[in-house]
Amino acid sequence: MLDLKFIRDNFDKVQEAVTNRRDSIDLSQFTSLDAERREYLADVETLKAQRNRVSQEIAQIKKEKGDAEAKILEMRDVGTQIKELDEKIRQVEDALYQIQTRIPNIPHKSTPVGSSEADNKVEKSWGEIRTFDFEAKPHWEIAENLGLIDFEGGARVAGSSFVTFTGRGAKLARALINFMIDLHVEKHGYTEVSPPFVVNRQTMFGTGQLPKFEEDLYHSDLDDLFLIPTAEVPVTNLLAGKMLSGEQLPIYYTAYTPCFRREAGAYGKDTKGLMRLHQFDKVEMVKFVDPETSWDEHEKLLKDAEDVLQALELPYRVLNLCTADIGFSAAKCYDLEVWAMGVQRWLEVSSCSNFESFQARRANIRFRRGKSAKPEYVHTLNSSGLALPRTIIGILENYQQPDGSVRVPRVLQQFLGTDVLK
Repeated sequence: MLDLKFIRDNFDKVQEAVTNRRDSIDLSQFTSLDAERREYLADVETLKAQRNRVSQEIAQIKKEKGDAEAKILEMRDVGTQIKELDEKIRQVEDALYQIQTRIPNIPHKSTPVGSSEADNKVEKSWGEIRTFDFEAKPHWEIAENLGLIDFEGGARVAGSSFVTFTGRGAKLARALINFMIDLHVEKHGYTEVSPPFVVNRQTMFGTGQLPKFEEDLYHSDLDDLFLIPTAEVPVTNLLAGKMLSGEQLPIYYTAYTPCFRREAGAYGKDTKGLMRLHQFDKVEMVKFVDPETSWDEHEKLLKDAEDVLQALELPYRVLNLCTADIGFSAAKCYDLEVWAMGVQRWLEVSSCSNFESFQARRANIRFRRGKSAKPEYVHTLNSSGLALPRTIIGILENYQQPDGSVRVPRVLQQFLGTDVLK
């Protein structure tokens, strides 16, 4: 969330950011409401000064044993006017706050300006795209032939876009989770946490899912709890309301969680196989850092996610998302996309974002550089490390063999106890 004073003092910059993001929010009401608020505040200050003056006059009249009834009635009338104006100010400030919570973050200067995903910039690529001397199969055919995934069973139990991993497929998913968590903890220095998979409304607000994206969330009306769309939500909010010391930073957390997304705006898009699911597993990395180091930390975070793909020996590319494609809360976002031979597409397996102080202000996560220093908001960052479905697509389609079997990446063989799925 952007600071109210920042919005007021940098209105043109905020409007430009909203325009570049192709966001639908109308900021014209903000300026009129803000002007109205200032007018009410000025009127209140005038009335309070009048009340103080009349109060002194009443005291003087009483001291002289005169009749102060008229002045008392005047002060009561002034008090009523102040009360009415205070209520108007409260209503205007509430309306301003509702607009404030819906204004997206300001894109970083290194974020490309663009109107669609076609304007995303390819920053780099890694690995060689394999060539086969046979016709590559899509992952859903491979998975069904090897008995790794029960697509019909998942749909039968929960509906479309739900799947059930079975046998070695379930073990492959578990192997990936264990491998990624171990890598982030042992090599990258993260602390593993296992957060709740349901969260309250304030927690969703803290990372920017609410109020803008409520239609994409699974919600329990009875207790007003939400199934998490990503571990970023509970893990970031583990420090909500905290005042940290500068010595505690940086803080790195990693977590495995299932993720739940209604994907209300993506109906009928990429529904085949594992391309787009309502429930999927993901390993997440979350950082809390001081503002001076946050952009260096962003590059390190990207490298941590890349390490997973390089260890799996999957060809990938890194996109710098343009202003029209980055997430609501992000100042900058890299997407990592793995190449999938069977579907002949680049598939996103990770988004690596720096939110600067945007989330920290919503969740009230602050730090002091010293005991008497002024509190500051931390910078928060997060990255998938990685999302399982499309990583599994990458493995099945890129490691497939002519006989229908799938070679197991070397780093997963110890977890699976085999070098081939057949």
